[in-house]
Amino acid sequence: MINTGIKEARQNLTGLLGRVEEGEEIVITKRGEPIAKISPFRKKTAGKLRSHRDLRAVVGAKGMPLSEAVRELRSEERY
Repeated sequence: MINTGIKEARQNLTGLLGRVEEGEEIVITKRGEPIAKISPFRKKTAGKLRSHRDLRAVVGAKGMPLSEAVRELRSEERY
């Protein structure tokens, strides 16, 4: 996490946003007190699986019956 003042953030915004794209978070401060946080925007994945192995990995990781896993993946695709 990077802490920076308002003035420095304005002067280095492009560079700071590049670091945010890489996954870092930035806290902007005013007189040493945090006033804002810039964090990466995480896009929701569609949940599509490329193979049966991927499906098995999801089921194994979540420890749920196959029918529930399929139902959950299908509901994620609707949004």
